[in-house]
Amino acid sequence: MSGGPAGNRLALAAGGALAARAGLAAAAALTARPAGAPWRRSNYAGRPVTLLGGPALALAATTTAALGAAPGTAAAAALVGTVSGVVGGYDDLAGARPEQARDKGLAGHLRALRAGRVSAGAVKVAGIGAAAVAAAVLTRRPGSSGGTALADGVLTTGLVAGTANLLNLLDLRPGRAGKVAAALAAGTLRGPAGALSAGPLGATLAVLPADLGERVMLGDSGANAVGALLGLRLAALPSRPARTALLGGVVALTLASEKVSFTRVIEATPGLRELDRLGRRAP
Repeated sequence: MSGGPAGNRLALAAGGALAARAGLAAAAALTARPAGAPWRRSNYAGRPVTLLGGPALALAATTTAALGAAPGTAAAAALVGTVSGVVGGYDDLAGARPEQARDKGLAGHLRALRAGRVSAGAVKVAGIGAAAVAAAVLTRRPGSSGGTALADGVLTTGLVAGTANLLNLLDLRPGRAGKVAAALAAGTLRGPAGALSAGPLGATLAVLPADLGERVMLGDSGANAVGALLGLRLAALPSRPARTALLGGVVALTLASEKVSFTRVIEATPGLRELDRLGRRAP
């Protein structure tokens, strides 16, 4: 692409938005057909929504992230976005089965394994984890070796898998995960690897009105894919202490989610409550 870094990132964001809008149109057409029935859900307010917005977002964000990434990182972006979107979609469908109703969160997946069952969520965790490890290998920093290479690999793996999971944990109210993803993508546009965030930013913003309007949900497919891509962008930050701090924050929030309701905390916190409700329909 031509036009300098700013022009390239604008073009990638526009491309992500156009691709996502096309995906939403396809999702709307499929939702009305019998093939769309497995993706239909009732949201927290009992309104009918479709999870097909997730695959639409995952495909648009992954394609444009790979186009904007450096050659070595492009393969990693394509891998983590695709795998996260696919296994997230599997969890969206298989995880809705009655026998998997209790297999939620880390405790639920472990409980299922102890009972001799492999939950859909455990399949998703394994898939995203494997893709994150592969991404760490694909994006190994030049000149790193020994303990330094290992530390960078752990940080990349943790940020990709952890951010994918954390964004999914936020997808409990309309627009919540999308707002966080858009803010994170916008905040990481600068720097040599910033173009990786541009496509996901455009795609997320394009899907956000339908999400806030309670016509679609991102589901595991959309939230995991965008989260993994943004985690890969965070892993490209040059400062190892910054990456370490970010991973620590992701881990802390993930562990907290096992004990504390994010929705309850947000509703009880002025400022966060208003941001969370911004653009949403009245309950």
